[in-house]
Amino acid sequence: MIKQKKPNCKRFNILFTCIGRRVPLLNSFKKAAKELKLDCRFFATETTTLSSALQLCDKKFIVPPTNHKSYIKRLLKIVKQTNVKLLIPTIDLDLQILADNREKFAAAGCTVLISKPNVVKICQDKRKTFKFLVKNGFDTPNTLTRRQLLGRKNLGYPCFLKPWDGHASKGTIKVKNREELAFYTKKIPKCIIQEFIQGQEITCDIYIDLNLQVRCVVPRKRIETRAGEVSKGTIVKNKTVMNKVAELVKCLGAGPGVVTVQLILSKDKKMKFIEINPRFGGGAPLSIKAGADFPKWILAELIGKKPQIKSSGFKDKLTMLRYDAEVWV
Repeated sequence: MIKQKKPNCKRFNILFTCIGRRVPLLNSFKKAAKELKLDCRFFATETTTLSSALQLCDKKFIVPPTNHKSYIKRLLKIVKQTNVKLLIPTIDLDLQILADNREKFAAAGCTVLISKPNVVKICQDKRKTFKFLVKNGFDTPNTLTRRQLLGRKNLGYPCFLKPWDGHASKGTIKVKNREELAFYTKKIPKCIIQEFIQGQEITCDIYIDLNLQVRCVVPRKRIETRAGEVSKGTIVKNKTVMNKVAELVKCLGAGPGVVTVQLILSKDKKMKFIEINPRFGGGAPLSIKAGADFPKWILAELIGKKPQIKSSGFKDKLTMLRYDAEVWV
Protein backbone atom coordinates (compact mmCIF):
# COMPACT_ATOMS: atom_id res chain seq x y z
CA MET A 1 0.00 0.00 0.00
CA ILE A 2 1.35 3.42 -0.99
CA LYS A 3 1.48 5.78 1.96
CA GLN A 4 -0.88 8.62 1.24
CA LYS A 5 -1.46 11.81 3.20
CA LYS A 6 -5.10 12.23 4.16
CA PRO A 7 -6.84 15.49 3.22
CA ASN A 8 -6.38 17.91 6.12
CA CYS A 9 -9.77 19.50 5.53
CA LYS A 10 -13.24 18.52 4.39
CA ARG A 11 -12.98 20.41 1.12
CA PHE A 12 -11.57 18.54 -1.85
CA ASN A 13 -12.52 17.19 -5.25
CA ILE A 14 -13.17 13.70 -6.62
CA LEU A 15 -12.41 12.59 -10.16
CA PHE A 16 -14.05 9.68 -12.02
CA THR A 17 -12.31 8.46 -15.16
CA CYS A 18 -14.24 7.13 -18.19
CA ILE A 19 -17.48 7.82 -16.33
CA GLY A 20 -19.84 6.90 -19.17
CA ARG A 21 -23.29 6.01 -17.78
CA ARG A 22 -22.32 5.63 -14.11
CA VAL A 23 -25.00 8.01 -12.85
CA PRO A 24 -26.09 5.87 -9.84
CA LEU A 25 -22.47 5.50 -8.67
CA LEU A 26 -21.88 9.25 -9.00
CA ASN A 27 -25.07 10.01 -7.06
CA SER A 28 -24.07 7.54 -4.32
CA PHE A 29 -20.82 9.44 -3.79
CA LYS A 30 -22.65 12.78 -3.77
CA LYS A 31 -25.02 11.44 -1.12
CA ALA A 32 -22.14 10.07 0.98
CA ALA A 33 -20.27 13.39 0.85
CA LYS A 34 -23.39 15.23 1.99
CA GLU A 35 -23.95 12.84 4.90
CA LEU A 36 -20.32 13.27 5.99
CA LYS A 37 -20.66 17.06 5.64
CA LEU A 38 -17.87 17.21 3.09
CA ASP A 39 -17.54 20.09 0.67
CA CYS A 40 -16.67 18.01 -2.37
CA ARG A 41 -17.02 18.71 -6.05
CA PHE A 42 -17.30 15.88 -8.52
CA PHE A 43 -15.34 15.86 -11.74
CA ALA A 44 -15.14 13.30 -14.53
CA THR A 45 -13.28 12.52 -17.73
CA GLU A 46 -14.47 11.18 -21.07
CA THR A 47 -13.35 11.21 -24.68
CA THR A 48 -16.63 12.84 -25.75
CA THR A 49 -19.20 15.16 -24.20
CA LEU A 50 -21.95 12.66 -25.10
CA SER A 51 -21.87 10.91 -21.72
CA SER A 52 -24.89 11.03 -19.43
CA ALA A 53 -22.94 10.87 -16.16
CA LEU A 54 -20.44 13.47 -17.39
CA GLN A 55 -23.26 16.01 -17.73
CA LEU A 56 -24.16 15.59 -14.05
CA CYS A 57 -20.67 16.40 -12.75
CA ASP A 58 -19.55 19.77 -11.42
CA LYS A 59 -16.79 19.89 -14.00
CA LYS A 60 -16.12 17.80 -17.10
CA PHE A 61 -12.83 17.11 -18.83
CA ILE A 62 -12.40 15.78 -22.36
CA VAL A 63 -9.25 13.68 -22.48
CA PRO A 64 -7.43 11.48 -25.02
CA PRO A 65 -8.25 7.75 -25.18
CA THR A 66 -6.77 5.61 -22.41
CA ASN A 67 -4.15 4.15 -24.75
CA HIS A 68 -2.87 7.58 -25.85
CA LYS A 69 0.67 8.44 -24.78
CA SER A 70 -0.47 11.66 -23.08
CA TYR A 71 -3.38 10.13 -21.13
CA ILE A 72 -1.65 9.95 -17.73
CA LYS A 73 0.01 13.33 -18.23
CA ARG A 74 -3.42 14.86 -18.83
CA LEU A 75 -4.94 13.22 -15.74
CA LEU A 76 -2.05 14.37 -13.57
CA LYS A 77 -2.49 17.92 -14.81
CA ILE A 78 -6.18 17.82 -13.88
CA VAL A 79 -5.37 16.40 -10.43
CA LYS A 80 -2.73 19.02 -9.66
CA GLN A 81 -4.68 22.00 -10.93
CA THR A 82 -8.06 21.19 -9.37
CA ASN A 83 -7.28 19.81 -5.88
CA VAL A 84 -8.39 16.25 -6.69
CA LYS A 85 -7.71 14.00 -3.70
CA LEU A 86 -9.50 10.86 -4.89
CA LEU A 87 -9.48 9.27 -8.34
CA ILE A 88 -11.99 6.51 -9.12
CA PRO A 89 -11.70 4.38 -12.28
CA THR A 90 -15.00 2.95 -13.51
CA ILE A 91 -14.13 0.62 -16.42
CA ASP A 92 -11.36 -1.78 -17.39
CA LEU A 93 -9.65 0.32 -20.05
CA ASP A 94 -7.36 2.44 -17.85
CA LEU A 95 -6.89 0.15 -14.83
CA GLN A 96 -3.43 -1.08 -15.78
CA ILE A 97 -2.00 2.30 -16.68
CA LEU A 98 -3.42 3.85 -13.50
CA ALA A 99 -1.94 1.03 -11.42
CA ASP A 100 1.44 1.47 -13.13
CA ASN A 101 1.41 5.22 -12.37
CA ARG A 102 -0.29 5.36 -8.97
CA GLU A 103 2.90 6.58 -7.26
CA LYS A 104 2.80 9.71 -9.43
CA PHE A 105 -0.74 10.46 -8.28
CA ALA A 106 0.20 9.78 -4.65
CA ALA A 107 3.05 12.27 -4.98
CA ALA A 108 0.47 14.81 -6.18
CA GLY A 109 -1.63 14.15 -3.06
CA CYS A 110 -4.24 12.00 -4.80
CA THR A 111 -5.36 8.50 -3.80
CA VAL A 112 -6.22 6.24 -6.74
CA LEU A 113 -8.64 3.42 -5.91
CA ILE A 114 -6.62 0.80 -7.74
CA SER A 115 -4.80 -2.43 -6.89
CA LYS A 116 -1.09 -3.04 -7.37
CA PRO A 117 0.10 -3.46 -10.99
CA ASN A 118 0.71 -7.20 -10.68
CA VAL A 119 -2.79 -7.73 -9.24
CA VAL A 120 -4.38 -5.83 -12.12
CA LYS A 121 -2.39 -7.94 -14.60
CA ILE A 122 -3.75 -11.13 -13.03
CA CYS A 123 -7.31 -9.82 -13.19
CA GLN A 124 -7.20 -8.44 -16.73
CA ASP A 125 -5.53 -11.42 -18.39
CA LYS A 126 -7.97 -14.31 -18.01
CA ARG A 127 -5.16 -16.79 -18.67
CA LYS A 128 -3.34 -15.41 -15.64
CA THR A 129 -6.60 -15.42 -13.65
CA PHE A 130 -7.00 -19.13 -14.38
CA LYS A 131 -3.41 -19.89 -13.33
CA PHE A 132 -3.79 -17.86 -10.11
CA LEU A 133 -7.03 -19.63 -9.16
CA VAL A 134 -5.64 -23.11 -9.85
CA LYS A 135 -2.34 -22.42 -8.08
CA ASN A 136 -4.11 -21.20 -4.95
CA GLY A 137 -6.76 -23.93 -4.78
CA PHE A 138 -9.83 -22.02 -5.94
CA ASP A 139 -12.15 -24.03 -8.18
CA THR A 140 -12.56 -22.63 -11.70
CA PRO A 141 -13.73 -23.86 -15.12
CA ASN A 142 -10.94 -25.48 -17.13
CA THR A 143 -9.46 -22.90 -19.50
CA LEU A 144 -7.59 -23.72 -22.72
CA THR A 145 -6.26 -22.09 -25.85
CA ARG A 146 -7.72 -22.95 -29.26
CA ARG A 147 -4.67 -25.05 -30.13
CA GLN A 148 -4.89 -27.01 -26.87
CA LEU A 149 -8.59 -27.72 -27.32
CA LEU A 150 -8.57 -28.64 -31.02
CA GLY A 151 -5.71 -31.04 -30.32
CA ARG A 152 -8.01 -33.18 -28.20
CA LYS A 153 -10.08 -36.00 -29.68
CA ASN A 154 -12.80 -36.01 -27.04
CA LEU A 155 -14.15 -32.57 -26.23
CA GLY A 156 -16.93 -31.69 -23.83
CA TYR A 157 -19.60 -29.43 -25.30
CA PRO A 158 -20.92 -26.83 -24.96
CA CYS A 159 -17.85 -24.60 -24.45
CA PHE A 160 -17.69 -20.91 -23.60
CA LEU A 161 -15.49 -18.63 -25.72
CA LYS A 162 -14.16 -15.20 -24.78
CA PRO A 163 -11.12 -12.95 -25.40
CA TRP A 164 -8.49 -13.30 -22.68
CA ASP A 165 -8.36 -9.50 -22.37
CA GLY A 166 -12.05 -8.84 -22.97
CA HIS A 167 -14.50 -6.65 -21.07
CA ALA A 168 -18.25 -5.89 -20.99
CA SER A 169 -18.97 -9.41 -22.33
CA LYS A 170 -17.75 -8.41 -25.80
CA GLY A 171 -16.81 -11.35 -28.02
CA THR A 172 -18.31 -14.02 -25.74
CA ILE A 173 -20.30 -16.95 -27.11
CA LYS A 174 -21.36 -20.48 -26.20
CA VAL A 175 -20.56 -23.06 -28.88
CA LYS A 176 -22.28 -26.43 -29.20
CA ASN A 177 -19.92 -28.50 -31.35
CA ARG A 178 -16.49 -28.77 -32.97
CA GLU A 179 -17.57 -26.97 -36.16
CA GLU A 180 -18.81 -23.92 -34.24
CA LEU A 181 -15.67 -24.01 -32.14
CA ALA A 182 -13.40 -23.95 -35.19
CA PHE A 183 -15.43 -21.11 -36.75
CA TYR A 184 -15.76 -18.77 -33.75
CA THR A 185 -12.22 -19.19 -32.41
CA LYS A 186 -11.04 -17.64 -35.68
CA LYS A 187 -13.50 -14.76 -35.32
CA ILE A 188 -12.75 -13.86 -31.68
CA PRO A 189 -9.37 -12.12 -31.20
CA LYS A 190 -7.15 -13.52 -28.41
CA CYS A 191 -9.68 -16.28 -27.85
CA ILE A 192 -9.67 -18.69 -24.91
CA ILE A 193 -12.08 -21.57 -24.34
CA GLN A 194 -13.64 -22.39 -20.99
CA GLU A 195 -15.55 -25.38 -19.74
CA PHE A 196 -19.25 -24.45 -19.66
CA ILE A 197 -20.71 -24.64 -16.15
CA GLN A 198 -24.45 -24.89 -15.51
CA GLY A 199 -25.61 -22.99 -12.47
CA GLN A 200 -26.44 -19.62 -10.95
CA GLU A 201 -24.09 -16.75 -11.71
CA ILE A 202 -23.18 -14.72 -8.65
CA THR A 203 -21.27 -11.44 -8.60
CA CYS A 204 -19.74 -10.29 -5.32
CA ASP A 205 -18.87 -6.69 -4.48
CA ILE A 206 -15.98 -6.66 -2.01
CA TYR A 207 -14.89 -3.66 0.05
CA ILE A 208 -11.17 -3.52 0.88
CA ASP A 209 -10.07 -0.70 3.19
CA LEU A 210 -7.00 1.51 2.81
CA ASN A 211 -5.01 -1.00 4.89
CA LEU A 212 -5.93 -3.72 2.38
CA GLN A 213 -8.21 -5.54 4.79
CA VAL A 214 -11.34 -7.21 3.39
CA ARG A 215 -14.21 -5.65 5.32
CA CYS A 216 -17.41 -6.65 3.50
CA VAL A 217 -18.51 -9.07 0.77
CA VAL A 218 -21.93 -8.64 -0.84
CA PRO A 219 -23.10 -11.45 -3.16
CA ARG A 220 -25.78 -10.64 -5.71
CA LYS A 221 -27.48 -13.01 -8.13
CA ARG A 222 -27.36 -11.93 -11.76
CA ILE A 223 -30.89 -12.48 -13.09
CA GLU A 224 -30.48 -10.62 -16.36
CA THR A 225 -27.68 -8.68 -18.03
CA ARG A 226 -27.41 -6.20 -20.87
CA ALA A 227 -24.10 -5.40 -22.60
CA GLY A 228 -22.28 -7.25 -19.85
CA GLU A 229 -23.87 -5.22 -17.03
CA VAL A 230 -26.53 -6.52 -14.67
CA SER A 231 -30.02 -5.14 -15.37
CA LYS A 232 -31.87 -7.35 -12.87
CA GLY A 233 -30.27 -8.69 -9.71
CA THR A 234 -30.99 -9.81 -6.16
CA ILE A 235 -28.89 -9.78 -2.99
CA VAL A 236 -28.19 -13.32 -1.71
CA LYS A 237 -26.59 -13.36 1.74
CA ASN A 238 -24.75 -16.66 1.37
CA LYS A 239 -22.16 -16.90 4.17
CA THR A 240 -20.27 -19.75 2.48
CA VAL A 241 -19.81 -17.66 -0.66
CA MET A 242 -18.92 -14.56 1.37
CA ASN A 243 -16.20 -16.36 3.32
CA LYS A 244 -14.65 -18.03 0.26
CA VAL A 245 -14.63 -14.82 -1.76
CA ALA A 246 -13.00 -12.94 1.13
CA GLU A 247 -10.33 -15.65 1.23
CA LEU A 248 -9.72 -15.29 -2.52
CA VAL A 249 -9.40 -11.49 -2.45
CA LYS A 250 -7.07 -11.62 0.55
CA CYS A 251 -4.91 -14.20 -1.23
CA LEU A 252 -4.80 -12.00 -4.33
CA GLY A 253 -3.83 -8.88 -2.36
CA ALA A 254 -6.35 -6.68 -4.16
CA GLY A 255 -7.46 -3.21 -3.12
CA PRO A 256 -8.01 -0.64 -1.86
CA GLY A 257 -11.56 0.14 -2.86
CA VAL A 258 -14.21 -2.10 -4.35
CA VAL A 259 -13.41 -5.25 -6.32
CA THR A 260 -15.89 -7.59 -8.02
CA VAL A 261 -15.58 -11.37 -8.20
CA GLN A 262 -17.80 -13.44 -10.47
CA LEU A 263 -18.55 -17.11 -9.86
CA ILE A 264 -21.02 -19.78 -10.84
CA LEU A 265 -22.76 -21.70 -8.09
CA SER A 266 -23.34 -25.10 -9.63
CA LYS A 267 -26.31 -27.34 -8.93
CA ASP A 268 -24.22 -29.36 -6.47
CA LYS A 269 -23.34 -26.08 -4.65
CA LYS A 270 -19.74 -25.94 -5.88
CA MET A 271 -18.26 -22.48 -6.44
CA LYS A 272 -16.57 -22.05 -9.82
CA PHE A 273 -14.75 -18.70 -9.99
CA ILE A 274 -14.75 -17.17 -13.48
CA GLU A 275 -13.63 -13.54 -13.29
CA ILE A 276 -12.10 -10.85 -11.06
CA ASN A 277 -12.45 -7.12 -11.79
CA PRO A 278 -10.38 -4.69 -9.66
CA ARG A 279 -12.94 -1.85 -9.84
CA PHE A 280 -16.55 -0.98 -9.05
CA GLY A 281 -18.88 -3.40 -10.81
CA GLY A 282 -21.80 -2.12 -12.85
CA GLY A 283 -24.20 -3.62 -10.30
CA ALA A 284 -22.55 -2.00 -7.26
CA PRO A 285 -25.51 0.37 -6.73
CA LEU A 286 -27.56 -2.67 -5.65
CA SER A 287 -25.07 -3.52 -2.90
CA ILE A 288 -24.88 0.14 -1.85
CA LYS A 289 -28.67 0.40 -1.66
CA ALA A 290 -28.75 -2.80 0.41
CA GLY A 291 -26.63 -1.11 3.09
CA ALA A 292 -23.01 -1.71 2.06
CA ASP A 293 -22.27 2.00 1.73
CA PHE A 294 -18.97 1.78 -0.13
CA PRO A 295 -18.82 5.50 -1.07
CA LYS A 296 -19.37 6.61 2.52
CA TRP A 297 -16.75 4.14 3.83
CA ILE A 298 -14.23 5.29 1.23
CA LEU A 299 -14.73 9.00 1.94
CA ALA A 300 -14.66 8.46 5.71
CA GLU A 301 -11.35 6.64 5.48
CA LEU A 302 -9.97 9.30 3.18
CA ILE A 303 -10.47 12.03 5.81
CA GLY A 304 -9.13 9.86 8.64
CA LYS A 305 -12.40 8.67 10.15
CA LYS A 306 -13.03 5.03 11.01
CA PRO A 307 -16.17 3.87 9.20
CA GLN A 308 -18.62 1.66 11.04
CA ILE A 309 -18.68 -1.47 8.90
CA LYS A 310 -20.72 -4.56 9.71
CA SER A 311 -19.44 -7.30 7.44
CA SER A 312 -22.92 -8.78 6.94
CA GLY A 313 -24.98 -5.70 7.78
CA PHE A 314 -26.67 -5.45 4.41
CA LYS A 315 -30.24 -6.31 3.46
CA ASP A 316 -30.84 -9.78 2.05
CA LYS A 317 -33.07 -10.45 -1.00
CA LEU A 318 -33.24 -6.81 -2.10
CA THR A 319 -33.91 -6.83 -5.86
CA MET A 320 -32.88 -4.25 -8.45
CA LEU A 321 -34.82 -3.85 -11.72
CA ARG A 322 -33.07 -1.30 -13.90
CA TYR A 323 -34.64 0.94 -16.52
CA ASP A 324 -33.41 3.67 -18.88
CA ALA A 325 -33.52 7.34 -17.98
CA GLU A 326 -32.57 10.47 -19.89
CA VAL A 327 -30.19 13.37 -19.43
CA TRP A 328 -31.06 16.39 -21.57
CA VAL A 329 -28.23 18.52 -22.96
